Amino acid sequence: MDPDPIDLARRLVRDRFPDALAVILAGSTAVGRATAGSDLDIAVHIGDGGETRRETLRFEGRVVELFIHTRAGLVDLFAADVASRRAVLQSMYATGLVLVDNEGAAAGSRALAEADLRKGPPALEPGAVETKRYGLTDALDDLGDADDPMERLAVAGFVLNAAADLLFDHHRAWVGSGKWLPRRLLEADREHGAALLEGHLHLCESGDAAPLVDAGFQVLDLVGGPLREGYRRVWQGVIESVAAGAGR
Repeated sequence: MDPDPIDLARRLVRDRFPDALAVILAGSTAVGRATAGSDLDIAVHIGDGGETRRETLRFEGRVVELFIHTRAGLVDLFAADVASRRAVLQSMYATGLVLVDNEGAAAGSRALAEADLRKGPPALEPGAVETKRYGLTDALDDLGDADDPMERLAVAGFVLNAAADLLFDHHRAWVGSGKWLPRRLLEADREHGAALLEGHLHLCESGDAAPLVDAGFQVLDLVGGPLREGYRRVWQGVIESVAAGAGR
């Protein structure tokens, strides 16, 4: 029988971080969705003389992702997560399982995390939104014309991510990637998020791009409409990809 992941996390903490001020077990394990192959995501608050870092290791056969930080390091990491519009560490602290809380460190950090989450991510600058609108418009035109199945799949992946990014910004919602993209997309906008996800799935299964193209243009209508002629950028000394845009 596989060891209980919460007990395993407690053993790891006792073994490697006996002086930790706070330890939070987050991710699928904390919410009861873990599988036998799930990683353990653990935030570890250490003393001020320590090193803020991320570390991956294997403990008793289980892969563990460690987010280790000092008090000052956590402030910096929270600020970086807000700037990236992802709030990864804030979500860990707000929803994770507290394993250690010395001197109120876990409770204090959770309060800061919850305040960030309530406030929401910063809005994209208008120029960044224009660039993303232009990039999505161009990709939707390409997707509608794509005959090569490999090119169609590649463009579809970009369309999904670009439309999702605009939708997140429209709702001032936190961005997700990987498995968190569909989760946060549906949280941000059940109707339009589902249309994007279902359109992408339909294209992957059938090769038919029409539902995804329609869903993408619906998102564009929410944020100012398609943008082709009239788009203009001034050189700022940095090459900014239309695909990446700003705020990614």
